[in-house]
Amino acid sequence: SEVAGGGSDQDFMELVDRMSGSFSSAQQAKNDSDFYSIDLHMTPFKYENGVQYFYVEQSLSSTPESPYRQRVYKVKREDASTITSAIYLINNQQDFIGAHLKPEMLNAMSMDSISVKEGCAVYLNKNGDVFEGSTVEGECLSDFRGATYTTSEVTIHKDQVVSWDRGWDKDANQVWGAVKAGYIFTKM
Repeated sequence: SEVAGGGSDQDFMELVDRMSGSFSSAQQAKNDSDFYSIDLHMTPFKYENGVQYFYVEQSLSSTPESPYRQRVYKVKREDASTITSAIYLINNQQDFIGAHLKPEMLNAMSMDSISVKEGCAVYLNKNGDVFEGSTVEGECLSDFRGATYTTSEVTIHKDQVVSWDRGWDKDANQVWGAVKAGYIFTKM
């Protein structure tokens, strides 16, 4: 089917398929002690008007019951070449821990219970066989661990998601996040 801007929706469906599932950075952590073993779950739960919503949960592999990040991603086509993933905070996120295993919990999630993180959307373009993109530098404001803004760079392969999230202070010094490269999450 055609989409805004004239592109084919095949790329959109392929991106949704690649993002869906459970991923782990255990192999990278085993090879490099600078990285933690992290579980990442991205669960599609609602599709409407060309928009796919995902419930996203990240935790240390050792403590899956205590996720350190829970979000909703709203994935939609912006134009013929760009697909965006807007990031939403979940107001009562503790109620959704483990929801990737319980679809009925996600179906009960109200859109009133999420709020957009302004300026934090990731803009993705297909480049050969991968989707890659990032946030717009300086727009995703944050005060986490002394940062004033964060950046996120993402590359989505067929069975792997590489994600590099970093926090920066007002002088553009990195204050948190992996230093030398992104996390490599392999589909489980």
